[in-house]
Amino acid sequence: MKFSAGVLLFRRASGIEVLLGHMGGPLWARKDLGAWSIPKGEYDPESEVARAAAAREFTEELGMPVPDGEWIELGEVRYGSGRGKKEVTVWAVEANLDTTQVNPGIFEMEWPPRSGRMRQFPEIDRAEWFDTAIAHDKLGAGQRPYLDRLTEHLAVR
Repeated sequence: MKFSAGVLLFRRASGIEVLLGHMGGPLWARKDLGAWSIPKGEYDPESEVARAAAAREFTEELGMPVPDGEWIELGEVRYGSGRGKKEVTVWAVEANLDTTQVNPGIFEMEWPPRSGRMRQFPEIDRAEWFDTAIAHDKLGAGQRPYLDRLTEHLAVR
């Protein structure tokens, strides 16, 4: 099983809005629904704690540190199957981040497939704020429970 950790920024505008990143690279370029993600990434739980990995991955994906604020634990979700099985741990932080300041990290992959040529692509190609209803459709199914958990947490407060 693979382990990932991330930070879901939220703000209170006309309702609750969350910050999502559109996955970078050629596989996602023409996709929208299901092609957005909470800023997150993989870590090894034997050598790094989840919260530190979440902060590191946020910085790698967006090019800036997690804004100051209370870290609200949203827990873990497991999804996928076989070798693609993943456990994701997410925290929420209330902040208003300017998406024009996002400077995403870069990853490298062979493109086109089986060409032998390695190319670089941004981790995310853009970041945007969405209300939770729209975010529900933009996110992959495995990450959607975090929207419900955040909404429930804020309603209790």
